[in-house]
This record gives sequence, structure tokens and C-alpha cells, in this order.
Amino acid sequence: MKKLLHLLLLLALLPSLAALYARWQVERPGPVVLTLDGQAVREEARLRGLDLDALLDRYRDLGVRGLGVYELRTQDWVERGKALYADGNLLRLIHPGGGFEPGWFYLSPRDPEELERIAKAWTLPQHRVAWLDRVWIGFPKDVLTMPLGPDRGFILERYRKGNYIVYRPYNDRLRSWPPPLPEPVQAVVFAGEEVLGYPDRLSRTAELVTAPVGFVEGAQQKGLLQIARDHPTLRVFSLPADWQLKLSPEAAAEKYLLAARERGHQILYFRPWPDPEKTERFIERVEQGLAASGIALGEPLPRTLEPPAYARLAWVGVLAGLGLLALAFPQPLGLLLALGLLLGGFVYAGAAAGPLLAALVFASLGFVRYRRGLTAWLAALGYALVGAVYLAALGSNTQTITGLVPFKGVLLTLAVPPLLVALAGWPKDRDLRRLIAEAWEHRVRLGEVALALAAVVALAVVLLRRGNTEWVPGLELQLRALLQDWMVRPRFKEIFGHAVAVLALTQPWPRWVHAGLLAFAALAEASILNTFSHYHSPLFVSLARTLNGAVVGLVLGLALAAGVWAVRRWWSR
Repeated sequence: MKKLLHLLLLLALLPSLAALYARWQVERPGPVVLTLDGQAVREEARLRGLDLDALLDRYRDLGVRGLGVYELRTQDWVERGKALYADGNLLRLIHPGGGFEPGWFYLSPRDPEELERIAKAWTLPQHRVAWLDRVWIGFPKDVLTMPLGPDRGFILERYRKGNYIVYRPYNDRLRSWPPPLPEPVQAVVFAGEEVLGYPDRLSRTAELVTAPVGFVEGAQQKGLLQIARDHPTLRVFSLPADWQLKLSPEAAAEKYLLAARERGHQILYFRPWPDPEKTERFIERVEQGLAASGIALGEPLPRTLEPPAYARLAWVGVLAGLGLLALAFPQPLGLLLALGLLLGGFVYAGAAAGPLLAALVFASLGFVRYRRGLTAWLAALGYALVGAVYLAALGSNTQTITGLVPFKGVLLTLAVPPLLVALAGWPKDRDLRRLIAEAWEHRVRLGEVALALAAVVALAVVLLRRGNTEWVPGLELQLRALLQDWMVRPRFKEIFGHAVAVLALTQPWPRWVHAGLLAFAALAEASILNTFSHYHSPLFVSLARTLNGAVVGLVLGLALAAGVWAVRRWWSR
């Protein structure tokens, strides 16, 4: 039976690898476009006393073609001297008989032709007052931050001068519909926490917006998933303004380069530093890094991936792995575990159960089946890579490779495999009641308590620091930077997990210590599967990260094993 299941594993690999070839063709990094925040560069021009167009021309000549152009708001008009804005109470005080309403707000454009634009911008009640040779339009709400539409003339001029226009419209539920959109625009990145038309007009927004939509990872804009589901999408990388400006240009550049090389970002959106010399250093470092990585500057194209029908044959490999996992345990426990994982996967992840099951099964399989010698470590690594192929084949599509739909079950992938590996270390030749009685009567030693507490703390750190966490020690940050300079940086969970596996498999330990070490080592295999569950990262980047982690972990583990052997030899004298 085991031979048949292994044969099915190998047969299922062929269509799975073929399915990943289609993904490899569309996920190559680049081209990318360096993009300036339009509001920030306008403020820079004002503070430095420079002409805005001249400054933008300067950035364009430095290689920054992209320009994020925000939709005009009332306050933009007022700040640029194109309109007057005042509280109705103040206007009544100045001109008591003028017809101004208390509690209303009044806007008067410098150009009378803009009156109709203002009148049609919002669905608010309004009335007009003529005073001081001007017409004032009043509204019962403060409209200072409400959107007015695009600055068409500015956008057209910058497009003709070679800028890549990223238009940034605002959502407001009191605006008239449909809102005006400019032409030409190469991409749309919605401003604020909601996409245009949220919550009731999302389908109409999808019809209205013809340019690709930008997805800012981590922004969590309401309604974006509904818009992007059937719309061309570009990945946008941007640091929060206050964080970016606190970083040195070189440190910030490394984050943008990492996003372009390893996370598939296409629009690199940034803000200028107050010191122009720092901004130029940032641009130079990013362009050097992109050139060194073979990533071209240019107009990014949306990535689409329609998985071939034969990608579903990866399910054969997942089910074969589940069968091998069941056979590794005494029956009927193995069968119950397999059924529990299968049903639980569908209940938790629904249609995405295949990738989740691949992660849970193949992160566990190596150390469940093999528990002695370095061949067990190699087997665990091999099973994890096979599972990664199935996971990627079943989970890769347009929405996942653009990051819109993440892998579901990261915490489960880190928690379930160590439990299964620990359970596999349970003595199979002992009566359960006797084991419970022995455990109850066991005299606890201080060393055992220390080891148990260390294991609990280590596991808690791993689980709490999953994903992109800000809680990272300074020493680890330095090590990350060092590794990043000369390789695709492996995950520290993988490095230490592999090291612990080598330590567990090459030294004689009490059974409970051996089982605990292997359970912790299973985190390395779980982390490998989590690496490949980042569908937006190129496959070869994930593979390089995995292999680098295995090599570094193996070397570290052999060094630890040698140290333990030396201590034991010294102690036994």
C-alpha cells in the first residue's frame, strides 16, 4: 500500500510541475515604475520655492516616471487661490442682509465657469448668493475635504511630458454619480480607506474604471477585492510616510528592492525626503539594485493566471500523502486523524482546502515516518518540497499571485504539524492507562521544567511572530541585513528548525526529549510550506529561500551536535 501511495505521489508531481510552468512565465519580476506621491512633491516644490513642473521634469530625468495625482478637493482649490471658502456665520456677520444662512458653508470660485462644476459635484442641497461681484454657492455641510474631480489640464500636460499617471480618486457617499475620471491614466490607486463607490456602487465603479487598479499590500481598502476580482490589477509597494522619512535612503531602498525582487511589486510608490540629496540617493540606490537584479524600469503590466485543468491532479498527490500519514500511526488512530484533517480542511478553508491540506500533511510527513539519522532530515525536506509543489499548483491563480486572496491557514500550518509529529513519538508498545499513571507519579526535575519552559517560550515566539511583525530584536535585524546582502534570505524559523532537527536526529536523547525536539523541528517544514503559500513571491525566490535555509540550518545543526557531543564526552570523564 505504501509503495502504491508513493507511486501516486510521483505521478501527481508531473502535472503539478507542468501547471507551475505557466505561473513561472507570468511572475517574472518587472518591469516596475518608480512613482512619486503627487501631494508630497507639490509640497516639496512649495517649501523649496521651485516651479512644480520643473521639479517634476527633474525627477523624470532621474528615472522617476510615475506620478501619483490625487483627485482635487475643495481645500486644494482654496490653497491654490482658485476659490474662496467661508463659514456662513462669518459671512452673515460681515454682510447681515446678504442672504447667507447660518451653519452653511460657502464656496466662490475665481473662474465663474467653474460654478457648474461645483454645483454638479455633490448631491447636497445648495443655494447661491451674489456678493462682491462674486457668486457664492452654499451647502449645509462643510465641503472643504470633499472631492471635486480631476485636474485634467495638469494630468494631460504631465502625460505629454512622459509621466506614468497613477490617478488617486476619493470615495464620498455624497458625491454625484458617475464621478468624472480623467484621460489618459495608466493606473488607478484609490485614496483613503474605501474604494470609489463603496459600498453600494462597486459594480458601477468596475465599469467606470478602465485602467488597471493598484493593490497596496497591507492597506485593506474596503471594496477593493470586489473591484479587482474581475479587473486587471497591479501590485503597489509603499511605506507609510512617517516611517519612510525616518529611514535612511539606503535602508528604505533595500525595502523597495526586496518588494520588487521577491514580492512581485510593480509600482514602487514613495515620497521625497525634506533633504533633496537624500531623495536622489534613494533613487540612485533603487535603480542600481534593479539593474543588478535584471529588473527593467518601464510600464508594468497586470499579471493574469488561469490555472490549467490538469492542475487539479495535484489533489491525487495530496490524498496520497494523507494516506501515508494515516499509515504512519496505529489504527484506527491514523484513519481518524486523516479523516479529521480532510473534513477540517474543507470546513475551515472551503474551496481552498487543497493547499491547506498539502501544507498540513507534507509538513508533518517526514518526521512522522522517519525519526532517526540524517536520512530522516532529508526525507522531511523532500516531503516538504513535494507538498510545496502541490500547494502552489492548487493555490495559484490571478487573485492569489497578485496578493488579493492570501493563503488561508498560516497559523494552522505552524501549529498542527508539530502536534502530529509529537503524537507520532508517543510510545506504541505501552498501555495508555499505564502511561498516564506513570506521568502522574513522575517526579518532576528542575532540568525538565527548564526545558519545557524553553520549548513553550520558543513556540510562542514562533506563533506570535508569524507574518510581518514589527517585534523583531535588533540583532535579528542585523543578521537579516547581512544575509540579504549575499543571498535570498531564509526564514529564521527554517534555519533553527533544521538545526534542531539535525541535533535531534544525530544524538542519543531520552524519548520525550527526542519527541519534543522533532516536534519543534517540524516548524522548519511548516515554514517551507508557508514560504510557498506566499503566492505573490516568484517560485524560484521561494525555492532559493528554502534551500538556503536548509544549508545554513544543516551547518548550524552539525555545529550544535558537535558541541553537544563534546560536552557529553567532557561530562562522562
